[in-house]
Amino acid sequence: MELTPQTKDELKVEPSGRRSFLGALLGMSAVAVSALLAIPLVRFSTYPLRRQAIETDWSDIGPVDEFSSLTEPVAKTITLERRDAWQTTSSQTAVYVLPSKTGQFRILSPICPHLGCSVRWEGAQDKFICPCHSGSFTADGQRIAGPPPRSMDTLESKVEGGVLKVRYQYFRQLVSNKEVMA
Repeated sequence: MELTPQTKDELKVEPSGRRSFLGALLGMSAVAVSALLAIPLVRFSTYPLRRQAIETDWSDIGPVDEFSSLTEPVAKTITLERRDAWQTTSSQTAVYVLPSKTGQFRILSPICPHLGCSVRWEGAQDKFICPCHSGSFTADGQRIAGPPPRSMDTLESKVEGGVLKVRYQYFRQLVSNKEVMA
């Protein structure tokens, strides 16, 4: 095919004008909006990789003076606050404060390591008893008998400003080693 002057004029490229500018602007806008929408998707899909262990807060049990003359374990109610995204929930649970023998307080979780039932202190029998399957523990939480695979779980505690505090955690049941649940 031969190029004639008429076909040469038809093949000329028009200089860029408003249409090409608007097309480029539209294309850049589409890329920017796509990138903005992709950010939450990428954050959502990589969350398990970026997640850190949840640090539990310290809960107040009460003034240290209140526990200095204990002769047997005493149940105290604490308030736990859990933050989950935008929602904060509060719940109450009990812990057992043991008599201090060496100046250090020991705090026990009231949850049986067998199936998670609430263990109670029986002062007349001088032991903890799980009502679900008759598991029993000594006054300092050591396993005596029954199906629980380990002794009662101790919780981390500290004294700060004359107040006894505890870091409450949940532990896996039915295992012989104490394992913190996330």
